[in-house]
Amino acid sequence: MPLISLHLPKTGGTSFKASLMEHFGDRYRNDYSDQALSHSRLDRFRAALSAGEVIADQGLDNIECVHGHFMPVKYQRLDTKGALTFVTWMREPVARMLSHYDYWRANYDEKNATPNHRKFIEEGWTLEQFCLSEQFRNIYTQYLWGFPLERFAFVGITEYYREDMLEFSERFLSTSLQPRYLNAMKYGISRRIVDDVFLEKVRDFHAADMQLYQRALRWRQARFRSNQEKKQKVLVRMAMDLAKIAHRQMLNKE
Repeated sequence: MPLISLHLPKTGGTSFKASLMEHFGDRYRNDYSDQALSHSRLDRFRAALSAGEVIADQGLDNIECVHGHFMPVKYQRLDTKGALTFVTWMREPVARMLSHYDYWRANYDEKNATPNHRKFIEEGWTLEQFCLSEQFRNIYTQYLWGFPLERFAFVGITEYYREDMLEFSERFLSTSLQPRYLNAMKYGISRRIVDDVFLEKVRDFHAADMQLYQRALRWRQARFRSNQEKKQKVLVRMAMDLAKIAHRQMLNKE
């Protein structure tokens, strides 16, 4: 069952990509060319649906994993029979915005920059402009247009990357992939002090994304409890089996 991995910006997707490429090899494909957020909402919706028609007709050939910045609705038609596994990662939205701002300031290639990045640099956007711009409001919600969060088989939480990476690889790849950490801590918020009033303002502005993130956190907590219960049951079964073996050995000695 092919894996469709949505890389939401600044959520650890570059690290995740490295692990996927290592695991899938030539069965891996990048999908980073859409630049959906560089277009108007109507244009990006039309483009995603149009691309979806082509993908549904052509299929994925021998590709078993697609990863990148795209609107997952473009793969929805190909998934009419539940033949695809959708996964993604989420990070606390305010931390994601601050990281995104730092990354764009530190990494600018004029020749290859997206229109949004070029505008950001040339106009010298402040942190407040960036975090409170309508263009970047609720990034998660914008990417997930027409595609409910419930469609994802797995939503990892970046703040628990190591633990969730292990769970993902065991559940979906039947292996234990070692987490990679690319871009980690290079552009963190530790170099900048922002007050609580500003942070709360940003949280309110990105309320829709905050709700999505909280839902993903609740799912993770539920998965964790379920996994713990399963492990506990296995341990109880093993203890009972050992007790039975010990009892039989005692009877044999008698």
